[in-house]
Amino acid sequence: MHHTLKPRSLAVLATATSAGLLLSACGGGSNASSGGAKEFSLTINDDNHIVQQELTTLSKGACKAQNTALPLKIQTLPIGNVDQKVQLLAGQNALPVQFAAGGTPQLTKTLDKAGQVLDLEKTLKDLGVWDDLQPAAIKTVENLYGKFNVMPYQFNIEGIWYNKQLFTERGVAVPATYDELVAAAEKFKSAGITPFSADGKDGWPLTRLVSGYLYRELGPDALQAVADGKAKLTDPAYVKAAQAIADLGKAGYFGKGVGSIDYDTATQQFLTGKAAMFYMGSWALGDFNDKTKNKIGADNVGFMPFPTVAGGKGSADQIPANVGLPVAVSAKSYDAKVGDWLSCITKSYGAASLKDQGTVSGFKPNGDTGTLPPLTQTVQDTITKTTTSTLWFEALFSTKATETSQTNAAPLVNGSLSAKDFMQKIQTDLDNG
Repeated sequence: MHHTLKPRSLAVLATATSAGLLLSACGGGSNASSGGAKEFSLTINDDNHIVQQELTTLSKGACKAQNTALPLKIQTLPIGNVDQKVQLLAGQNALPVQFAAGGTPQLTKTLDKAGQVLDLEKTLKDLGVWDDLQPAAIKTVENLYGKFNVMPYQFNIEGIWYNKQLFTERGVAVPATYDELVAAAEKFKSAGITPFSADGKDGWPLTRLVSGYLYRELGPDALQAVADGKAKLTDPAYVKAAQAIADLGKAGYFGKGVGSIDYDTATQQFLTGKAAMFYMGSWALGDFNDKTKNKIGADNVGFMPFPTVAGGKGSADQIPANVGLPVAVSAKSYDAKVGDWLSCITKSYGAASLKDQGTVSGFKPNGDTGTLPPLTQTVQDTITKTTTSTLWFEALFSTKATETSQTNAAPLVNGSLSAKDFMQKIQTDLDNG
């Protein structure tokens, strides 16, 4: 992401995203009842500076004509006040033109059924700009919402970042398979280097390894099958994935006291050369590209997707992704002026976001992106090549199951909770709705 969000906010962002609080907020009215919007209103959570800044920049530049016809007006709300506000305004038919999507995908689905959410696939196709979206971002939104109905102003991919210098010094090739990954970890541990830096305190960076393994073993629909009731986390193939990550902990590959390591400490551990690998999302680019924080140097950071599992149905080009801060559009306030804005944004936002903020979005970067840091370019290239994306472990879970998953992640890897019991606890929450 970017330095406007502190690393702590990023941890919260990733956690909130995985907790289903897809960083959302809402407020304001669209004057929809009086025949179309009077302003291009956006209500968003107050800590999301990136989207606010970029839309403001576009309103003075590439989308100036659209802004003259329908002025951009941004309202912000604290993140905690979001879902309630969205529901309140929807009940009054007073949603703003754009609003940060509800806390869980379920709220947006409910609003959609009530006719409040614009069908963006149909709209952007009608406007002739559908091809300006990244296929991986389309897939991620569809995975979350069942259809494409939010604007992907931010798009993060996840994978394993690694210290090139440590790999070269120890003669370790970049692992292509899970077995090679485990062998590499053993080599680093034997050399006194922590193989994986991980934030075990918040838990989600560990549970993302479980889903990484699941997607490679069972294919990209592994967790959708659980959400649909066609499979259970207690099934042997699912427990096997939790066991694989528990085994990494048992072997000492997360170092000592992983349960007390927080996001900032884990990041620092990797960026000071104390750990060889770090599973994290591309929102960490801000820290990687920050010379004061990155002591190993951006040139020494490599990116690899979660490797394949022998005999598994998934492949390494199926990249875990999230749309960070999805923003929905009000169906009731849509008119030609709103369409002009959406069209301009879809064509212009991708390149502008890279150039101005150094952040990657779900829009193709058409035009001048400035000179990108090599790591940012790597992420952009990976996204461009990705056609199938997967979600994170808790993406389709209830809030309670999400909390259970993340609070039990450290016990799973430190051996105080068995893989079977870990999965059983979460499945019980899922069964109880």
